[in-house]
Amino acid sequence: MGALTILEFTPRRRKSHSFFIAVFALLAVVSVPAFAQQHTIEFLPTETAIHFSLKTSLHTVHGAFRLKSGNVTFDPSTGKLDGLVVVDAASGESGNSGRDSKMHKDILESQKYPEITFAPSDLQGDLQMQSDSQIQVRGTFHLHGSDHQILIPVTVHISGSDLTVDSNFDIPYISWGLKNPSTFILRASNTVQLNVHAVGKWMQIPAN
Repeated sequence: MGALTILEFTPRRRKSHSFFIAVFALLAVVSVPAFAQQHTIEFLPTETAIHFSLKTSLHTVHGAFRLKSGNVTFDPSTGKLDGLVVVDAASGESGNSGRDSKMHKDILESQKYPEITFAPSDLQGDLQMQSDSQIQVRGTFHLHGSDHQILIPVTVHISGSDLTVDSNFDIPYISWGLKNPSTFILRASNTVQLNVHAVGKWMQIPAN
C-alpha cells in the first residue's frame, strides 16, 4: 500500500514542481527592471555648457566651447559605454580676440584639428535611476590629433527621460603635446580645467 501511494503521488508532485518553476521563471522575466536593458543618451548642444579656466601668473582666463554632438550607448549589465562626444574646437573663446586668435592659431591649431572628442569606454560606480550618482567614466580624449586615456569624475542625475551630467577635471595640455602659451611676462599653468554641464535625453533601446 505504501508503494502504491508513492506511485500515485509522484507524478502530481512533478507536475506541481514544474508549474512553480514556470511561474517563478515568468515572474523573473517580467520583474527585470527597465534599467537592465541598454540605453542611449543624446546630449543637447543648445543646453550643454563647456567652460574652461586657465590660471596664469597675472589672472585666470575663463572661456567656453560649444558642443557639436554627443551620442552614447550604455549597457548596465556590463558597465560598457560606446559612442562619441564632439566639441567644436574652433568655437573656443575667452572674450579677448587677440588671445583667442593666438589660442586657435598656435595652441589648438583648430583649422587643422577642428574637433575635440571624447569616446567613453566604461563606467565605474553605481548609476541610480532616480537620484544623483557619483561615478567615473573612462575613455579616450582626442585633442590636437592625439589620443589620451582619461578617467573623468561625473555626477549624473536622471529624471524620467531627462539626464544631466556635471563634471570638473583637468587636462594636462602641455604634457599632451600642445604648445606652452607662457611668455616672458605671463606664465600659464600646465593644466587647463574643464567644467562641463551637459543636458541630454535618456532613452531605452527597444529589445529585438
